[in-house]
Amino acid sequence: MNVRGKTGSVAVIIVTHNSERFIYKAWESLEKQTKKADKIVIVDSGSKDKQYLAPFGQKENGRLILAGDDIGFCKGNNIGYQALAPEYDYILLLNPDAFLFPDFIEKAVSFMEEESNKKCGAVSGTLLGYDIDQDKPTGRYDSTGIFRSLWGSYGDRGQGKRVGESSLNGVEEVPAICGALMFLRAEALAGLGQKREIFDESFFMYKEDIDLSFRLRRKGWSILFNPKLSAYHCRGWNPDRSKMPRQFRLCSAVNEMRINWRMRSPLGVAYSSCKYLFVKMLDL
Repeated sequence: MNVRGKTGSVAVIIVTHNSERFIYKAWESLEKQTKKADKIVIVDSGSKDKQYLAPFGQKENGRLILAGDDIGFCKGNNIGYQALAPEYDYILLLNPDAFLFPDFIEKAVSFMEEESNKKCGAVSGTLLGYDIDQDKPTGRYDSTGIFRSLWGSYGDRGQGKRVGESSLNGVEEVPAICGALMFLRAEALAGLGQKREIFDESFFMYKEDIDLSFRLRRKGWSILFNPKLSAYHCRGWNPDRSKMPRQFRLCSAVNEMRINWRMRSPLGVAYSSCKYLFVKMLDL
């Protein structure tokens, strides 16, 4: 689709990895948008059986890229971004297990086009939990922005709380937003560096959304949370971290340590280092 000269054009990037349980519902939510995406790029990162992806490569506004091995969330999004023509005004990063409310894109574009939001580099909205097994909302929040604790850990505000328990007081600037749902201004991404990349690929996965948010902020862009933008996300809230695969916990701890180092936070580096050592030595 030629978007040259079109105002408010939107491209969507979805990175899949054995995502057959979710991707059809995610695509359905895109098809139901009151403002359609101009392009949807799916990048597969090492799915065992890729047959479930075949229909998406045949869609009129879709493109399917089979990247081969498990290249990770960061590189997958970068490949999708590099496959896009540079004319798009906005890039929506969407997890395959995230399902948009029908007016999400229309509201997001309208919000970003407002004169008062011209320095907004990225916006996200209210992510609500969704149980894919029961095919219904959990009634709990998934994320309303990412915040840093005093000691240097990062987490999604409101995660696991029942809807209505948290007070959402309109649009606000937040430290970072969740990578499952990032509506990005293309102009802001273009100013991040000479490489046409969204994420630092050395992160592979976990905390890359925090790093991107901080890099945008350092370039003078604001990161905003708008509660009127809504989507569902199928992430759970298991309080037992030991049930999370060890290599994932190690990756998360290392990436958090790197972010605290970049933020020149001695306390944060010390905390993240301890977390890494506990996982490495004691498998906690």
